[in-house]
Amino acid sequence: MIILNKQQILDKFDADAITLLLKEGFIAFSQKQVQMPPVQHLLFEQANGDCCIKSGYLQGDSQFVVKVSGGFYNNPAQGLASNQGLMMAFSAQTGEPQAILLDEGWLTALRTALAGRIVAELCAPTHISTIGIVGTGMQARLHLMYLKSVISCRQLWVWGRSETALEEYRQYAEEEGFAVNTTLDAAELGRQCQFIVTTTPSREAILQAADIQPGTHITAVGADGAGKHELAAELVAKAGKILVDSWAQCTEFGEVSQAFQLGLLDYHAFTEVGSALTSGGSFRDNDQQITLADLTGLGIQDVQIVKGILRQ
Repeated sequence: MIILNKQQILDKFDADAITLLLKEGFIAFSQKQVQMPPVQHLLFEQANGDCCIKSGYLQGDSQFVVKVSGGFYNNPAQGLASNQGLMMAFSAQTGEPQAILLDEGWLTALRTALAGRIVAELCAPTHISTIGIVGTGMQARLHLMYLKSVISCRQLWVWGRSETALEEYRQYAEEEGFAVNTTLDAAELGRQCQFIVTTTPSREAILQAADIQPGTHITAVGADGAGKHELAAELVAKAGKILVDSWAQCTEFGEVSQAFQLGLLDYHAFTEVGSALTSGGSFRDNDQQITLADLTGLGIQDVQIVKGILRQ
């Protein structure tokens, strides 16, 4: 059995090759070629933490994958990373363990950011004068890094909850080549930006419907468990087109779930990423349309990223 530590995993990581595998995985999922049991969620209120267990199998593959991923949001104050976890690969013929990837949550973070890059290819407006990032953690950094390859804009607004975190993020983003404005007022970010990524574990809306201008795209990745949401339900309902990684997951606990459960949206409002990739071209109809992508994270993404690492 292969055991890889975080550095060994990162040494084998090829973003472009894995992006192609993720696209194949999204398409296979929407074409019902994937076994993917419901996500298991654990909540640790006393530690401000949560954990999810995801698994998946792509029809015809020689292996299946089980992933344990935790987010403990008080960790940075203790000098620890917020994300933790590992991925395990097993033979689909015998059930024998084949590999343990001790990634410390990095593969989950990387495949989420690469999914954001795929969404940007599908949904980005033609003219983007300013990118907005809601949050200052690992996802906020990785999404910005991978957006660089698909969006030429280098003007950035960043929202965070503390001046210290914002200043640290400013230094990171400037090193990545961005001109940075920081704010504690999310509405200000909404007014300035045409492409926004929300990356926090918030349980109350950060952006409101009135904050968003026509033609804006929002990629929301923070709502990966019940009770989490970064966007007001009225803002979600305001979107002209909505992309979801999984109809079932997103309507149960994703960013769109609140608006859906309140009856502000029906199931016809959603298109899965895999279906949009199959259709080809831009997902948006025009540059005045507000578009939204809700990424809750799929077990098939873990299957594909493990495949990409073990092939190297």
